[in-house]
Amino acid sequence: MTATTRSAAKKEGKSDGAPPASEAHTGSKHKTGEGAGSPKPKRSKKEGKQQKSIPETIKGQNGTHKEKTTAGTEGKGDHASSAVEPHGREEAESVPSSILEKGIIYFFFRGRVNVNRPSNVDQIARTYIILRPVEKDAKLGSGPIGDAGNSRLCMIPKKVLPQSGRDRWISFVEKSGASFQKLKEEFLASSDYETKTAGTRHTPAATPVAEGVYAITSTGRESHLAYILTLPEKLGEVQREVGLKEKGSFIISTKNPQYPGPANARLPKSPDYPEELLKEFRSLRWVPTQPKHLDFANTQFLLVGESSGIEKALEPQKEDQEDGKAEPVEEMEKLETEDTERMKGLSNDDSSRIFADLQVDAGNYPRLQTTF
Repeated sequence: MTATTRSAAKKEGKSDGAPPASEAHTGSKHKTGEGAGSPKPKRSKKEGKQQKSIPETIKGQNGTHKEKTTAGTEGKGDHASSAVEPHGREEAESVPSSILEKGIIYFFFRGRVNVNRPSNVDQIARTYIILRPVEKDAKLGSGPIGDAGNSRLCMIPKKVLPQSGRDRWISFVEKSGASFQKLKEEFLASSDYETKTAGTRHTPAATPVAEGVYAITSTGRESHLAYILTLPEKLGEVQREVGLKEKGSFIISTKNPQYPGPANARLPKSPDYPEELLKEFRSLRWVPTQPKHLDFANTQFLLVGESSGIEKALEPQKEDQEDGKAEPVEEMEKLETEDTERMKGLSNDDSSRIFADLQVDAGNYPRLQTTF
């Protein structure tokens, strides 16, 4: 690990033992197991083409959810323009088994209706995460990440990300198996629509907040979504206010679609899981997330904040230590170093680097904000 990255500059603090994820709705506890059902949702009224509420937005943003993909498959993309080097690790067999998936992560938010540039957190409508998986034994070379057609757009129906074990946000996969072109047309872009009472309403374009590397890890009873940011180089007011850290993690659990969700977070359509995947849930309401769950649009998952950072998520597992495998934090720091160098070569400013990676013109979208 070189001294140029934040991983070399700081050490993570000790875990505070955040409680495990498995909760049916924000503000109350749940177990990763069986529990009582939720009340039936009330019908909501809509007017013309008004901005959708969170439950209505769950139906999809400018599109439907029919895509699915196999994560980390570079065959769909153009290798000539991809920084991903499949099987690039010299000792591929040393990659820890606790890392279920790794890749590039992007954080965005969208301002409220008619608010192109939020001046405070209250003017944010909701936050989003884009996951772009790569092979577990891949390394990153130079250039843009490349479009493998396997990106996932995840919507967090809150203004900020969960920061501690008390914060439990039910979120969902809005798009799976998405190409960068689809993200450009159906997520990044702004849109206008007409209402009977308010006339023309403007939904602003998505604003980038940060970029980095991520890993979905298993620590036995729990799964975690851990990340290390590479952009911006120094966290600003905006990043801190939305709950980002230089190194952060969430406990992540997947909801069994065979049980109803909370009344305020139900989806009109369940994920199109195959029968064999449904059987893996057994009678459990929540299970530790596996990457394959996120390959289906409409998958609902619970994010629980971890105030301890990445320490618990990247804890070495006994079997990996016995097999002489690398520690998870070592693999993450390698990926961080590679991504830091890669992004530097894409452009001369953070906004342009992120949009160049997503193959869109930065001049048509909001710049990365560090201050309100």
